[in-house]
Amino acid sequence: MLSLRDLHAYYGKSHVLHGVSFDIRPGEIVALLGRNGSGRSTTVKAIMGLVEGTGAVSWNGTPLMGKPAFEIAHLGLGYVPENRDIFPKLTVHQNLMLGEKRGKKNPRWSFDDMYRMFPRLKERQHTEAGVLSGGEQQMLTLCRTLMGDPDLIMIDEPTEGLAPKIVELVAEYLRELKRRGIAVLLVEQKLTIALEVSERCLVMGHGQIVFEGTPAQLKANADIRKEWLEV
Repeated sequence: MLSLRDLHAYYGKSHVLHGVSFDIRPGEIVALLGRNGSGRSTTVKAIMGLVEGTGAVSWNGTPLMGKPAFEIAHLGLGYVPENRDIFPKLTVHQNLMLGEKRGKKNPRWSFDDMYRMFPRLKERQHTEAGVLSGGEQQMLTLCRTLMGDPDLIMIDEPTEGLAPKIVELVAEYLRELKRRGIAVLLVEQKLTIALEVSERCLVMGHGQIVFEGTPAQLKANADIRKEWLEV
C-alpha cells in the first residue's frame, strides 16, 4: 500500500531524514515513535509532499515524490497535522463540508458518523470553529480528514496537550478506524495509546528508523526504549 525507500528530506540546507524505509499494509495501524526532533513529523510531511525530499515514496504502486499535496490527498491519503489547521471563521459543520470528498459513490463516512463519534461536535455544529477548545478543535480536524474518505490516514500527535477524557475519545476514534479497516500511521508521544492500538511500531532517532517490531517486542526491549524514547 504505502512504501518508503531511502527517503531523505531537507529544510533548506538542513538534512533531516537520512534514508527512511518502511511499508504500511492495508488496514494496518503503525505507530511512529521517537523523541522531539527525531524526524517523525518530517517523515509524514515528506510523504504528503509538504517538504523537499529524495528517494522513493509510492502509494499502491503510484510514485508520490514530486506530486503536490492535493494530488496525494486525492489518491486516498489523509493527513491530520499537529497544529490542527481548522478554519476559525467557519462553523464546525462547514469545516466538515470542506473535507468532504464529493462525487465518490458509497463513502465510508458521513456527517452522522462524525457526530456519533464526537457528540460534542454535534452540539456545536453551528459554532465558529475558532472558539472551540483545543480538544474540540482536535476532534474537528480528525473528523474533517475522515470526510475525505482516505484509505490511509497519517495523524501527527493527536493527543498533545489534551485532557485525559479527550485523550480517551481520540483513542476510541483510532479503534474505530481499526474496526473499519483504515490504515493509520500514528505519530504519538504517549506510548500507552500507541502500543495499545498499533500492530507495529517504528522508532526514529536522528532521522533514521532505529527499531521496527510489534508492541510486545518494543515493551521487551528496554535498551531501545531507554536510548530513543525515555526522557
